[in-house]
Amino acid sequence: MRMPFTLAALAVAGLLAAGAARSACLSDADVTALAEAIAAKTPAATPEGLDDADASCTRAKLNRVLAQRLGAVAGYKAGLTNPAVQKRFGTDKPVWGVLYRSMLLDSGATVDPAFGARALYEADMLVRVKSEAINRAKTPAEVLAAVDQIIPFIELPDLAVQAPPKLNGPGVAAINVGARLGVQGAPIAVLADAAAQSALLNALRDMTVRLTDQDGAELARGKGADILEHPLNAVVWLAGALAAEGLALQPGQVISLGSFSPLLPPKPGLGVTAHYDGLPGAQPVVVRFRP
Repeated sequence: MRMPFTLAALAVAGLLAAGAARSACLSDADVTALAEAIAAKTPAATPEGLDDADASCTRAKLNRVLAQRLGAVAGYKAGLTNPAVQKRFGTDKPVWGVLYRSMLLDSGATVDPAFGARALYEADMLVRVKSEAINRAKTPAEVLAAVDQIIPFIELPDLAVQAPPKLNGPGVAAINVGARLGVQGAPIAVLADAAAQSALLNALRDMTVRLTDQDGAELARGKGADILEHPLNAVVWLAGALAAEGLALQPGQVISLGSFSPLLPPKPGLGVTAHYDGLPGAQPVVVRFRP
C-alpha cells in the first residue's frame, strides 16, 4: 500500500532536482566575467538554456555591475520589437535592457568600427518621458501624451558573445539586449495640441526610415509600422514589462524603440545616415566609423 506514495515522492523529488539543475541564471562569477568581456570588447561565453526568469535574474546582476562602471541610467531600450528581428533570434516577443548616459553620443560622432566584440548598427528612435502617466499607457496616443520629444537615433548594439547565432530571446535579454552605444539627433518637440498629436501619430506609423552610406547609396529601409504595428507600441509593451518587475519609467528618461532596419555590421571608413521620410521636423542623424 505504501508503494504509490513512495513512487510519487520519488517523482516529485526528481522533478524538483531537474528544476534545480535546469535553472540557468548566471552565477555572480559568470556575470562578472561577462561584464569584463564586454568592457574588454572580447566575445563572452554565450548564455544558453535560459528561460525568461533566468534572463531577468542575469540581466539584473549584469546591470548592477554595469552601473558601477557606466554611471547614471539614461533610460531603457525595447529590443526585438520588429518581427523580422524576432525571427532572427527565434522568438515572438520583445525584450528590454538598460541604457546609460555614457552610451549616448551626438549626431556626427566618429566611432571605432570595433566598438564592441560583435558590433552592429541599426536605424532606431528615442522618445523622452514627460510624465509618469506613461507607465499606465495602453495605446500609442496615451504614450505620445506622456512624452515631450521624439529623437532620431542610430543604435550601435554589441551582441557581445562568442556565438551570436545561439542567442534566443532570453539570451538577448540576459546580455542587456546588447546595449553599447547610440547616436542621437535633433529632437522633435511633441506639441500638446490634439490635432498636432494625431498627425504625429499617423506620421510615426507611416514614415519610411532609410539608412544610407556617405555616398547616398541605400543600405536598408523600413516602415514605422514595422515596430509592433506602431513604434509607440514598443513603449506600451516596455511599461508593462517593467511593471512586472517592480520598475517604472521616470520623467527625463529616454526609451529606445527598436529596429526599423536589419542589424548591419560596421565597416572601417563607413558613414551612415538615418533618414525619417514623412516625419515632419525630423533631421537626419549621422555616425561615422573610423578608417
